[in-house]
Amino acid sequence: MASFRMSFLFLIALSASLAMAMELNPKFYKQTCPKAEEIVLNVVSQAYGKDPRMAASLLRLHFHDCFVKGCDASILLDSSGTIVSEKRSNPNRDSARGFEVIDLIKSALEKECPLTVSCADILALTARDSVVLAGGPNWEVALGRRDSLGASIQGSNNEIPAPNNTFQTILTKFKRQGLDLLDFVTLSGSHTIGDSRCTSFRQRLYNQSGNGQPDTTLDPSYAAQLRANCPQSGGDQNLFFLDPITPFKFDNQYYKNLIVHKGLLSSDEVLFTKSNDAMEIVEKFANNQGEFFDSYVKSIVKMGNISPLLGANGEIRKICRRINDH
Repeated sequence: MASFRMSFLFLIALSASLAMAMELNPKFYKQTCPKAEEIVLNVVSQAYGKDPRMAASLLRLHFHDCFVKGCDASILLDSSGTIVSEKRSNPNRDSARGFEVIDLIKSALEKECPLTVSCADILALTARDSVVLAGGPNWEVALGRRDSLGASIQGSNNEIPAPNNTFQTILTKFKRQGLDLLDFVTLSGSHTIGDSRCTSFRQRLYNQSGNGQPDTTLDPSYAAQLRANCPQSGGDQNLFFLDPITPFKFDNQYYKNLIVHKGLLSSDEVLFTKSNDAMEIVEKFANNQGEFFDSYVKSIVKMGNISPLLGANGEIRKICRRINDH
């Protein structure tokens, strides 16, 4: 009877561990790598201390990862063999950064608990830590994602919203990921920190509609300031704050900028000019930072749940830049 009871309890424990492996769980590494989150935060904090821009860069990696085949760290893979890296795609080429920080985190985690913490989970944790370090909201990160065995440059080119996409095109891209209008407006608030290159908004300054005229939804005085360092030709890589008022602070200033037509990217300003429903959300967040933060937590958790690889799917990479030797 005693052995039956022991066997029964073992089966219950096994079922529980298998169930945990098949769904994301904040305590996923509690037994196997209890210091995982502490290690990630330490490295992110050091990187942020040296370069405050890194917060936006790491947050962007998580976003660009999840929108392509789900949150599976495919964005981290370098080109090799049959893999064509997503780093070469239009949204990532010459702009995606922070890969060295991910390398440092992974190296530290491999020393602490080898082949345990996935690169996909590292991206989710660094996104959260980056937002918190920049003054934004905190949230519990569900863990247990596994890493992909491939990448999709085509998916990266097609699925990630582009600065000059129309409002409807971007909304459609969000909906394809199971996200809605509120998620679209909320997650766009990530642009409260970070930079964008001249090449990403130049057409707004000079030829928005093909008639040789600037974008009429862009404040003229702000446009004149931007033209000083974003000429019609050249200067493609010149950087500009997405939020020039509080560029390193995660707050609701981004939405206040949209209301006075000082959104840097077309994909930002359309939130206020192309949809009454989106406009109402922008105004709500501009007036109440707490509502923005509450919504942001819900939306980024939702985004972090896009098509994760679970259980025996994928792998735990030893080095985030390449798949393991099989």
